[in-house]
Formats: sequence, structure tokens, C-alpha cells
Amino acid sequence: MASLSHLHCLKPDSMQHGLVCKIKCFKQKRFHLADVKFLWALRTPKQHYIHWKDRPFFPRLAKYRNSGSILAMVWEGPNAMKTGRVILGETNPVDSKPRAICGNFCIQVGWCIIHGNGSVKGAEKEIKLRCKPKEPADYRSCAFNWAYE
Repeated sequence: MASLSHLHCLKPDSMQHGLVCKIKCFKQKRFHLADVKFLWALRTPKQHYIHWKDRPFFPRLAKYRNSGSILAMVWEGPNAMKTGRVILGETNPVDSKPRAICGNFCIQVGWCIIHGNGSVKGAEKEIKLRCKPKEPADYRSCAFNWAYE
């Protein structure tokens, strides 16, 4: 199910505000939590945000991402990418639909509390940055076959 993975990272401010419990919406959708890592900051902000390195906000973004711990999660399941993006909402909280994480808990675009991939290719790249070669672990709950065809 690796091609159906989606990576999310709770950013430093969401960790400081105790919003870790908000990931329950992914579990409620019966996605499989394939990997989770509690990390001090982002070890590779320049690799992670290479496409924005020439933008004026990049130094502030890199500093913010290295200001505290993050929680990186790999979720798997049918349509995990598309459904995950709907659960997260738009990066600009004003454009998010009701009950989306960004709409409910974000105030400004620059301080979005959660990161989610926009493409399978992006997810694969970021998972490689965060996970060792044998990760994510190949664990399946006994309920896995009850949730997925």
C-alpha cells in the first residue's frame, strides 16, 4: 500500500499548543499509521524546502521549522493522499472548509500548524528524508482486512 501513503508533520507551534490529539481524524477515517516519529526540529530544512530556497520568506521558514519538535506521521490507505488533503484543508486557513484542521486551528498562512504532501511523488521524497530504509515498519492490525477490500 506504499503508493497510497501520505506524510503529515505537526509543526512546532502545534506541538507547543498540544494539538497532537487532532490527528484522530485520520484514524477515524481508518487510515493505517505506518510510521510516526517525534523529532527535534527538521533535520533537513533546506532539502525539504529546496523549491522555496530563493523566496524572501525562506530564512524565516527554516528558522520556524527548527524552533521546536515536530511529529512526522506516515498514513496509508485507499485515497490517503486526496482524503488527507481534504482533512488538512487549504494552507490558507481562510480558504479551508469547515472542520478542516487548517481551518479550525490555523490563523495565518505563514504559521500553518500541519504539513501534508500535495502529491504521491512528494510524499515518497519526504518519507525517504524521515524514514530509514527498513521503515516504515510493516505492521498491520488484525482489523486491517476488515477495513480494506
